[in-house]
Amino acid sequence: MASSVYVASVEGSTGKSTVALGVLQQLSRRVERVAVFRPIVRPGGSGGRDYVLELLTAHDAVDLTYEECVGVTYDEVHADPDAALSVIVQRYHEVSEQADAVLVVGSDYTDVGTPTEFSFNAKIAANLGTPVLLVLNGFRRSPQDLRAIADMAAGELRANHGTLAAVVANRVAPDGLRKAVGALASVGVPAFALPEEPVLSQPTVADLLPAVDGRLLSGDPALLTREVTGLVVAGMTMPNVLDRLSDGAAVVTAGDRPEVVLGVLMAHASMNFPQISAVILNGGFTLPSQVQRLIDGLGVTLPIVDTGLDTQAASAALTAVRGRLAKDSPRKIDAALALFERNVDSNALLDQLEVARSSAVTPLMFEHQLIDEAVAHRKNIVLPEGEEERILRAADILLRRGVADLTLLGNPVAISAKAAAIGVDVSAARLIDPEHDPLAEQLAVELQRLREHRGVDLERARELVRDVSYFGTMMVQLGLADGMVSGAVHTTAHTIRPALEIVKTVPGVSVVSSVFFMCLQNQVLVYGDCAVNPDPTAEQLADIALSSAKTAIAFGIEARVAMLSYSTGASGTGDEVEKVLKATGIVRDRAPDLLVEGPIQYDAAIDAAVARTKLPDSPVAGRATVFVFPDLNTGNNTYKAVQRSANAVAVGPVLQGLRKPVNDLSRGATVRDIVNTVAITAVQAEQGVRSE
Repeated sequence: MASSVYVASVEGSTGKSTVALGVLQQLSRRVERVAVFRPIVRPGGSGGRDYVLELLTAHDAVDLTYEECVGVTYDEVHADPDAALSVIVQRYHEVSEQADAVLVVGSDYTDVGTPTEFSFNAKIAANLGTPVLLVLNGFRRSPQDLRAIADMAAGELRANHGTLAAVVANRVAPDGLRKAVGALASVGVPAFALPEEPVLSQPTVADLLPAVDGRLLSGDPALLTREVTGLVVAGMTMPNVLDRLSDGAAVVTAGDRPEVVLGVLMAHASMNFPQISAVILNGGFTLPSQVQRLIDGLGVTLPIVDTGLDTQAASAALTAVRGRLAKDSPRKIDAALALFERNVDSNALLDQLEVARSSAVTPLMFEHQLIDEAVAHRKNIVLPEGEEERILRAADILLRRGVADLTLLGNPVAISAKAAAIGVDVSAARLIDPEHDPLAEQLAVELQRLREHRGVDLERARELVRDVSYFGTMMVQLGLADGMVSGAVHTTAHTIRPALEIVKTVPGVSVVSSVFFMCLQNQVLVYGDCAVNPDPTAEQLADIALSSAKTAIAFGIEARVAMLSYSTGASGTGDEVEKVLKATGIVRDRAPDLLVEGPIQYDAAIDAAVARTKLPDSPVAGRATVFVFPDLNTGNNTYKAVQRSANAVAVGPVLQGLRKPVNDLSRGATVRDIVNTVAITAVQAEQGVRSE
């Protein structure tokens, strides 16, 4: 039977969806198949759908459709509560049969004046046999108030034969977290407290449009998802408007004030002023055609919205809008996940809920492991391609999740302008211009010293460090950054060459190589080398095997190494077989305790049935986790074939053998690829510290 948890509250506005999302994220770290179930839904989101359920079913870990995760509607509960309960139980069991763990999310208290709503949720939880995670609203409440509400809810659960598993007080004043947890300890179950996070209740620009019957006049529709932190009513002169701008604010001004619109747009693009979220033109006035043509020609992406309401009516309507955590709010989602992870002992919570840890490792679970390890040690990673859009989007995610501290290379004005244009926040990153930053001279002097034996003088070194790859690599070499990730724009050679010249290889390793983490449906394999060495010698192949095994172990994968060939054991002959045989011998001599088999064919390495026939006594055959290919042609084609044919997630390439981590992205890398590669680089940096 699937493990389950019922997230419930005794009132509205608790931020229950934040807690539910956090629990879902943690469940996806521990089990293969996670499902969501909403016993009672009230239409109201996009397409008349429940926005909380839409948010949760959009999570990568959830495979079931929205429709499969629905119980009944409020109308059905009102018409016949007993019949509705019967349907809820039936549909829950249909969901639980398809999952290892089920997150059940209680109702939202949209029925004002229905004091029995929590009782009905308690009755549902009891009938489902699901323990309750109680969420309390801690906003402007004392610890004593929270304890009284928790005691009341616990009593109601007992009366309905429900079980209280844990309590989370949400929206607590940041300086009151410890006292809130202490007060709730008397309830007798684990208690946690989350601080008030303003961004979670801030509306997006899209949320504001219906309130004023507004329409998007110009700007990028994708930026309608940006949060609005406040309103600035621009009814004064331009200098006074500029003084009142703040990050994320929406500026409200009359449509016949083009000088205000242009001034605000200039401020938004400037490094010296905050980045706003939107301009809202009221009064039903249209901008002069010349001004609109000017804005269009500048390529302004900031949303400009117009409404027929006057200033007072528009301001009142906008102020009344409250935001919510929805699937199209990526910044809020990241903020909610980070909030939960920082303040809830997830292992203790899941242990309390008796969620058993799966022995399998799904792609999503592996990604979580990477991020968790990176967050735990928070390294500084330099990204030389700081003006690239995908890098900026990834940086926004990395900074908000606390995965790493970042240094972005490039023109700071261009980086800030690009970030503003695409609606991301990289203000927490360090921005460095290799062309003009004083650090360039320090790096040039050190580069000249390191490469003097190759005829590099100081002038040549100064030229080289103006190249972002050399600048970033020198930062890593001098300990000004813990690692570097590049390649979204530059070639592999452009990324790796400075590392080979400056960082160099680990003592005893003759060659830099690469691996891909191949995330299959329920396990992660390591493939090497699939990106760097075209035709390694036996000695280099041995180095690749040893480096790949070390990489596997560093990322929690037990190393059982298969030295691949077209022959298994002594079944074939030829130069290529002899190369693999010699490399296997070198590996065994250098690492006697490492489990290694070779030559071995791929099917014998991965399939237990084939292994029993070809190598029945091998501890590696049929159970290999690290696959070392004899040449780049074989490795590159195999990883791509498995990626496409088995629908595997390929994470990499991850460079190995360097003294300090430098990793290369493919030029087709997605934002998710970049996030994962930065996390890997951070983990490699920490592993390097541990091995010193």
